[in-house]
Amino acid sequence: MGYETLRFDEADGIATITLDREGGNRISMQMVRELSAVCNHLEDDSDAKVVVFRGAGGSFSQGIDFEDFDPRAPMDIHGFNKWEKCCTRLERLPKATIALVDGPAVGGGLQIALVCDLRVATTRASFQLPEVHLGFLPGMATFRLAKYVGVGRAKRMMLTCPTVTAQQALDWGMIDRIEDDLDAAVTEEIAALGPNHSVAIELTRRLVNESFDTSYENAIGHFLAAQHRAISQTAFLDTLKKHRKG
Repeated sequence: MGYETLRFDEADGIATITLDREGGNRISMQMVRELSAVCNHLEDDSDAKVVVFRGAGGSFSQGIDFEDFDPRAPMDIHGFNKWEKCCTRLERLPKATIALVDGPAVGGGLQIALVCDLRVATTRASFQLPEVHLGFLPGMATFRLAKYVGVGRAKRMMLTCPTVTAQQALDWGMIDRIEDDLDAAVTEEIAALGPNHSVAIELTRRLVNESFDTSYENAIGHFLAAQHRAISQTAFLDTLKKHRKG
């Protein structure tokens, strides 16, 4: 598969998506289409258990590409809708996902990091949602960010648009760890995932993501249905055989 705005590699159960576009890996509609094509492959044809997101050229992503917009034409939200659907697909991939952030993660770049299960950043990383100062909205970061950093910090980050350092992001819970050797870090994170049973990871992620948006009564029903699916999988049945005596 050939792409213009990113690189895709897959080996030994690990798929790596590297945003690689001149000018700071800005998110264009071409990149959205290519990320969607990668999702098709990962959902339907890939045996990878882990998906890793990286940026090239010293930047994770500098955010939206304004060259896709013509100020003389009527504005519509079609492109934003495509982007948010793409983010949702990335968030729901039947794989564990890890963001390795080196350099700026701005706007949509931060959104990509937020939809991942685990986030590792270097000391060079920084995070910003500048959209409100530019006259538009910071996407569905309005939905996701507060779950990591709290409502107060999320409002301040979106309304005053500061650049947040890696250490601040770690202190706030936006990222999981700081490590300048990202190759070593991703190896450790993948090892920490253990056997990495994809169904159990996918279902657990879904329940956690729903936890802020539903009542306990609804949550327990969703959990029991998910648990029934999980314990019907080969992974759990193999565990039973291993641990039962006799």
